[in-house]
Amino acid sequence: MIHFRKPLANVERPQMEADVVIVGGGPSGMACALRLSQLIDDHNAIHPDAQLSKENIYVLEKSRETAQHLLSGALLDPRSMRELLPGFEKEAPIDAEVVKEAVYFLTEKGKFKLPITPPPLRDHGNYVISINKFVKWMGEKVEAAGITVFNGFAGSELLIKGDRVIGVRTDDKGVDKEGNPKSNFEPGYDLKAKCVILAEGSRGSLTKQLVARFNLDHDRNPQTYGVGVKELWEVPSGRVSKGEVIYTMGYPLTTQEYGGAWIYGSKDNIVSLGFVTGLDYHDPRIDPQKVLQEFKKHPFIAHLLEGGKMIRYGAKSLPYGGWFAIPPVAGDGWMILGDSAGFLNSQRLKGIHLAIKSGMLAAETAFDAMTTNDFSSQQLRTYQTRVDKSWIKEELWQVRNFHQGFEHGMLEGMVHTAFQQITGGRGFHERYASVPGHERMQTLNTLSPVGDDRAHMLGTAKGDGKLTFDKLTDVYHSGTKHEEDQPSHLVVHDTNICATRCTVEFGNPCQSFCPASVYEMEEAADVPGGKQLRINASNCVHCKTCDIMDPYQIITWVPPEGGGGPNYDGM
Repeated sequence: MIHFRKPLANVERPQMEADVVIVGGGPSGMACALRLSQLIDDHNAIHPDAQLSKENIYVLEKSRETAQHLLSGALLDPRSMRELLPGFEKEAPIDAEVVKEAVYFLTEKGKFKLPITPPPLRDHGNYVISINKFVKWMGEKVEAAGITVFNGFAGSELLIKGDRVIGVRTDDKGVDKEGNPKSNFEPGYDLKAKCVILAEGSRGSLTKQLVARFNLDHDRNPQTYGVGVKELWEVPSGRVSKGEVIYTMGYPLTTQEYGGAWIYGSKDNIVSLGFVTGLDYHDPRIDPQKVLQEFKKHPFIAHLLEGGKMIRYGAKSLPYGGWFAIPPVAGDGWMILGDSAGFLNSQRLKGIHLAIKSGMLAAETAFDAMTTNDFSSQQLRTYQTRVDKSWIKEELWQVRNFHQGFEHGMLEGMVHTAFQQITGGRGFHERYASVPGHERMQTLNTLSPVGDDRAHMLGTAKGDGKLTFDKLTDVYHSGTKHEEDQPSHLVVHDTNICATRCTVEFGNPCQSFCPASVYEMEEAADVPGGKQLRINASNCVHCKTCDIMDPYQIITWVPPEGGGGPNYDGM
């Protein structure tokens, strides 16, 4: 039986007043808090009779510890950090400066190295980092600056009055699978805020509520996504040098799917390796976790990893839609940052620097509101103006049509990319059309027969336990833990569709696209269709792929009880 997470009714909830609540302790949220603290300190130093307080500024972070849920490649373009903390390199946890890079096109057994690295993939001067370690360091800076970070508290619901966001409700703790309070029940807080800043990461649940409530996607391209599946390896010395960056295109994907791989050399013979698969593929049986396993079997990659050991695993989604998919980023009582807004350069495969810059601009807007005690819609919308006048737009405008150009496959996409480079990002059209990625998924009866070019991406990865791994082994290495006795945070609104229509039309693709074996179809003679859905919610690594890619859009990801989820230590 599937149990849904529903808010408890008739519960008296503690109230807290706040000036600013930042939901999400990732790079954008921490940068926002840190920049706001700097501005308040500067103001208080020169205005002794008009002091501003940090006591009512809060960061809500759903993970047990700061940065525990953060996953990225990761390469850091230092541009925004140098604005936020000049000289940050002297103390920040940086693993390596990029000194070498290469781009390969892979065939099934061979490889072709591009003679010239395309400009967007030239990374000299960027840094290989662990986003987990880096943002944990940022969080220490935030707390030292006097801003409170509430770890283990998820934002479960926006508080809205009329057309204004007036706060955030945090998650209830101690609720059983049936939705009843347990002996350790603690109701969530109603944080009444003058300004709510959403920095939840890709496909944020509160951001999704906000977009739907106020129709923020009107006249925007639909946001599209990819899912990055990552493993951290310890390899023999000399295989991948410190500061070496390798990108690959091609195999195991065919020319019809979008995606590619990264390999980043870190210190102490640690290698970050992953594959991003665009969540707009046609065949519902494609499995992104298996794509990564097949990638590692390629002779070139297998040689790099031979004798090594996989030590961590994780997955996350990332927004690919580009400038035309970004919703309005500010309104009455709210602002949106980073991946939640869609600030990611898919051509460069980078978004951390954009997330940090967006946090800084939001902080400047919130600071102006605090100094004038004016949190009106007119005031907060100056954040939109700041974004439009910043290098965020300058960078993203140059790639505004990039991902959309790959609608009909890689070969045509490369033609579009070349013309976009010539025309400053325009390409053949001023604004390329786009559809949500799940709408590109074809029903089984319309698919062309599986040939040798696609068969290796279908089905579940078995794994040999050394080079390749099945999903459960990988999930074990994600350190994921959830309280078992709680309502499912993966809300399936009509399980009958899963057992009837989806089985016939798409073959239950949730079993394939989820990189954590959360969804299973079990035999059940007493239900329509003879099968029923089983949700292994405790496996969930919070990538949101199910919320994005379900063909019927009947899966909603909401935060589990605060503190639950993966442990991406060192990722």
